[in-house]
Amino acid sequence: MASRIIPAILLLGFVLIVVFLFHPTPIKSITPNLAGTKTVTQDLKQYWMVLLKKGPKYQESMNNDSLQQAHVHNIQQLVNTGKLVVAGPFTDDGDLRGIFIMDCQDSAEVNKLVNKDPAVAAGKLIFEIKPWLTNQIIRGKQPAN
Repeated sequence: MASRIIPAILLLGFVLIVVFLFHPTPIKSITPNLAGTKTVTQDLKQYWMVLLKKGPKYQESMNNDSLQQAHVHNIQQLVNTGKLVVAGPFTDDGDLRGIFIMDCQDSAEVNKLVNKDPAVAAGKLIFEIKPWLTNQIIRGKQPAN
C-alpha cells in the first residue's frame, strides 16, 4: 500500500509546486487581430487563394481541348492584368484540380473574375475562395521596414 501512496504524494507535491511557482508569459502571435487593432500583421498582404475543384460536368468536358485552351487564355489575361499572381494544376487525379492565388480588392472581385473562367462557366470546375495573408515576398518584394 505504501508503495502506491508515496509516489502519489510526491507527484501531488510536484504538481502543487509547479502550479504555485510557474507563471507563464503569453506568446505574441503574428496572426491578425480580428478586433481591428494593429498587430505584427501590418507587414502582411491580403491575397485570395482559389481552390479549383472538379465540377458537375468535369468528366464530360475532359476531352474538350477548346475549353482547356480558353481556360489557359483566361489565366494569361488575369496574369496580364496583375490580378493573378500564381496558378497551376495539381498533378494527382483528386477532386482538387488546381489553384489560383489572386491579388484583388475583395472576395467579390475574385468571385466575379473566377466565374468568368470558361472552365468554371461550363461546369468543368467549381471553386472555393480563401482569404490568405502572406509576406509580399511572394511577388519578389520585401516589405518596407
